[in-house]
Amino acid sequence: MYTLGDICRKSSLAWPDRTALVFENNRLTYRQLDERVNRLANALLAKGVGKNDRLAVLAENTHTYLEIYFAASKMGISTMPLNFRLSDNEIQLIINDSEATVLFVGDGYETRGKGLMRDCENIRFLISIDHDENESLFYEKMLEEATPEDPHLDPDPEEMAILMYTGGTTGLPKGVMMSHKGLMTGLIGITLQMSFSRNDATCFVLPLFHVSFWPAFSVLMTGGKVVIIRKPDIGNILKSIQDEKCTHINAVPTLYGWMLQTEDIDKYDLSSLRLLTYAGSPFPPDLLKQSITRFGAKFEQAYGMTECIGGSFLNMEDHELKGSRSKLLTSAGKPSLSVEVQIMGDQDNILSPGEVGEVVLRGQCLMMGYWKNPELTQNTVRNGWYHTGDMGYIDEEGFLFLVDRKADMIVTGGENVYPKEVENVLYNHPDVIMAAVVSAPDEKWGERVQAVVVLQNGASLAEEDLIRFCKEQLAGYKCPRKIEFWHSLPVTPVGKILRKEIKKKFWKGAERSIA
Repeated sequence: MYTLGDICRKSSLAWPDRTALVFENNRLTYRQLDERVNRLANALLAKGVGKNDRLAVLAENTHTYLEIYFAASKMGISTMPLNFRLSDNEIQLIINDSEATVLFVGDGYETRGKGLMRDCENIRFLISIDHDENESLFYEKMLEEATPEDPHLDPDPEEMAILMYTGGTTGLPKGVMMSHKGLMTGLIGITLQMSFSRNDATCFVLPLFHVSFWPAFSVLMTGGKVVIIRKPDIGNILKSIQDEKCTHINAVPTLYGWMLQTEDIDKYDLSSLRLLTYAGSPFPPDLLKQSITRFGAKFEQAYGMTECIGGSFLNMEDHELKGSRSKLLTSAGKPSLSVEVQIMGDQDNILSPGEVGEVVLRGQCLMMGYWKNPELTQNTVRNGWYHTGDMGYIDEEGFLFLVDRKADMIVTGGENVYPKEVENVLYNHPDVIMAAVVSAPDEKWGERVQAVVVLQNGASLAEEDLIRFCKEQLAGYKCPRKIEFWHSLPVTPVGKILRKEIKKKFWKGAERSIA
């Protein structure tokens, strides 16, 4: 397998009648999946969609999301998934920057799609996935009218397969270019690491617009079954694991916490689960211990990022509750099969075991670079090493431990938030004269977005009103969950806010400065 399109193509030959996808009332065999992918690709080609086009997707999880990824690959073009939690202004900015020309919208996003169609000059086609709407093409009708033959317009493995946007340090999103070669290298490494086979069924709950899409692709590579959950409803997740005999689930620690709090969890038969993986942020140790006690020692941690799929893994054998090795519960594990991990100092020198420095990664699964931003690419990838911005150390046994972030990024509930973007919005409020945004520990989300502001003399502003102001301009997960009002903020002699000093106040007494 060399491209994303090869996953459904090869699997349909190897296991044509096995169940590939389950989504609500839809069940597709590998043969049916591959045929639908071919029909979509041919329908788009018939409309003149070609090499210089890009497919944007605004939808919650659905089987058609994977079909779009695969169809784009078979056409030799790329997909640009959109975070539906973003505001219309944020999405418009991303669509215009990406130069996407086709926009797919899922159930409930049709109205937003029509507005984006009017506001984004590059969009030529608006395609409704779930409903036959005015002003848009209907997905299923397009498939009905198209031919099922494979178009065989395969891209070079070095070409871009996916353009995925993440937060930016300047407040502007940055597009991460993923090549077929990079994706497939990372996915094959994960598939081997997790020992996925045709006997596996993954309960897929995290967003398909996110790099957490890896379980779906990995399981489909092996002839297994992918059970797609539209959005993380705990009852639906537990019932799906039981009914579909799921052997795997990947979730953020917050989601496992919700599962443990479900009063009737014991009424579901979850005995089919052999592997529970987590990513996005480390598990709070106490919550992880509770999860292991409830589900068994079946947990593995995946540490990675959009720029590099599969950085390191903490295997289930290393999830020990007691004894000297219980300290590994706070580790990010050892390098994955497809990635080399080192710790570097300020001069890009490799440090010795136990020394704290920046975590760097190297391998064929790295990104191609940042879209239309060669300067940022050169600053981030130096001599083949991707500089993560995470600070940590590697112990004598080769285990990676994260201790802080070099940059100010916040990871809350598995989503990345850059303080600058939130601060820009806070400064738009007429009563705010100074603002700083930092991470703070949070029992539910691991970390929360914490703001500290100084108001104009004589101004009076309620915390909930300022949070509401932020929500009018930002995605909900980016908004401060708590705001403190201070008389002044610590600054340098030249007036620069000392964000790290503010952060220390919230993390005082913690062993490390990240969740």
